[in-house]
Amino acid sequence: MKKKVLVIGGTGFIGFHLIKKLIKKNYNIHSISTNKPNKYRNIKGVKYILSDISNLSKLKRDINKDIYEYVINLGGYVDHTNKKKTLASHYLGCKNLINIFSNSKIKKFIQMGSSGEYGSMKSPHYENINAKPLTVYNIAKKKASNILLKYFKRFNFPVIIFRLYLTYGPNQDENRFVPIVIKNCLKQKSFDLSHCNQYRDFIYIDDVVNLIIKSLKIKKANGEIFNIGTGKPIKLKSLINKIKRYIKGGNPIYGVKQLRKDEINKIYPNIDKAKNFFKWSPKTSIDKGLLKTIKFYEKLI
Repeated sequence: MKKKVLVIGGTGFIGFHLIKKLIKKNYNIHSISTNKPNKYRNIKGVKYILSDISNLSKLKRDINKDIYEYVINLGGYVDHTNKKKTLASHYLGCKNLINIFSNSKIKKFIQMGSSGEYGSMKSPHYENINAKPLTVYNIAKKKASNILLKYFKRFNFPVIIFRLYLTYGPNQDENRFVPIVIKNCLKQKSFDLSHCNQYRDFIYIDDVVNLIIKSLKIKKANGEIFNIGTGKPIKLKSLINKIKRYIKGGNPIYGVKQLRKDEINKIYPNIDKAKNFFKWSPKTSIDKGLLKTIKFYEKLI
């Protein structure tokens, strides 16, 4: 029989790519989200369940906890300006999932955390840093991490926590940094930016998905936190100029927008722990990843 996987947030960017790969590996996939997938992310053979993980009673009605071997939590409210919904979906939602699956026979619970859980700590970030996150979204993620680790220690709940850095690739929402730059360059537009001298870590979607799938079978990783990134930050201006050069268009205007007062200049992880535990490393260079991503958005223009 096919192994059943429940993906919370399966209609999102990461969820879409993860499910595509799991389907190819002959898994049976159910997805939970508050909305149906758009036409670009609707995958044949997936059972899409409309539910809200922040509503425990509804969640219990909508899913059968006893049929799943693996649960992957990529869910949560994406508009972080709504603090109440952000906290409810990313923290309370996680608590509700624990409530349901702590009494089940799942083999693995994957929690997608955030690099922002490290707060203002100096990079490179190591998983053992006891940092204080700065925003409601990252506070919610950190609270979720803390309660999951408590359940692992007390009840051997089979959780792995991944702290994700900036992921990009085809079919990403168009309000994200890389798609915004690509679309403006494809349309030969001028667009305002900050000085863009900040350094950030960008990892291609396939490398993220490959690690998640690999982690499903690694029991010794239970109760651990792992950074997912490349460990090789790139200056935003350099990234933008690469995109501009590949497309041969666009006019980025630097220095117009002001940075936030709490803007951190360099954000990137140490990924040695993930490399050692999973025998994994990112395979897609920034140039190769950008070219694949540009090719996708060219079809939409």
